[in-house]
Amino acid sequence: MRALKSLALLVVLAAAAFGAFAYYTRPPAVTLAIVQRGPVAQVVYATGVVEPVRWAKVIANQRKRIVDICQCEGRTVKAGDVLARLDDTEARANLNELDARRAQLKHDVERVGDLFARGASSKIALEQAQTALREMDARIAAVRQRLEDFTLRAPIDGVVLRRDGQIGDMAGVGNADVLFWVGQEKPLRVNADVNEEDIARVAVGQKVLLRHEGFPGESLEARVSEITPRGDPQTKTFRVYLSLPADSELRIGMSVEANIVVAEKTDATLAPAEAVIDGAVFVLDSGVLRRVPVKVGVRATRMVEIVSGVEAGQSVVSPARADLKDGAGARAAP
Repeated sequence: MRALKSLALLVVLAAAAFGAFAYYTRPPAVTLAIVQRGPVAQVVYATGVVEPVRWAKVIANQRKRIVDICQCEGRTVKAGDVLARLDDTEARANLNELDARRAQLKHDVERVGDLFARGASSKIALEQAQTALREMDARIAAVRQRLEDFTLRAPIDGVVLRRDGQIGDMAGVGNADVLFWVGQEKPLRVNADVNEEDIARVAVGQKVLLRHEGFPGESLEARVSEITPRGDPQTKTFRVYLSLPADSELRIGMSVEANIVVAEKTDATLAPAEAVIDGAVFVLDSGVLRRVPVKVGVRATRMVEIVSGVEAGQSVVSPARADLKDGAGARAAP
């Protein structure tokens, strides 16, 4: 009896050992994906802001208080229309003082001229008086020009897209102190930034797919219309303008994500991008891995076009791993 129990125990232990050996020495498991046919597009990512094609900012050249400002947001204006006035009290007082001094200088020119005509004064004295008068005229002209800067006018025909500031506010001279945005509501474009590593693949005329959270699931399209020749070395980006169709639902000031389609095919042989490693894919043939070189065409984010090497319907290892070897054993994961 004891002998039978001992034999049974040995059989169980042997089976367990064999099972453990088989488990730890079995071929590695790999996951498979089926090569399919379908559309594929290679895109360049960008971000941008919707703006009019023709528009202008109105900024005060003098840091003065606003004394009058139009209630014209959303209204059509003509070039030269008054949008706001700044406090010019000090400048006008200065102009009045210069006008008074000019009157005195003009009187001096007339007096010295009369003396010179009678031989009681020199020509040098007359020329000095005339020079002083011309200098004063130049100073008065400069002050009058500064007085014009206290009146802010529309630079172009268009619509007042936005107005900032109220009576009593201080108008500044920085880019952040824009008082008015004036421009045409149509046509619109997207002012986008493209990474300098991707700009070589972008060309005028390429289709662009836009995304905005306010229009989920909607197809928003644009076209590359301009590429700025010089990039920004600080941000390492290039400015690209994307023209929008006339019926675009996007509005001025919206921020959008843009996918610029640099290559596209409607019917291609597709494999997961993670299945391709070092220019090849792995196929599982009767428990043995075979490395198959492939030629890749259009590269999308998740899928790549396989020009040659494998056909639609075949299974490939995905994701491929660096530890996989040609001719090594493997099994398909459930």
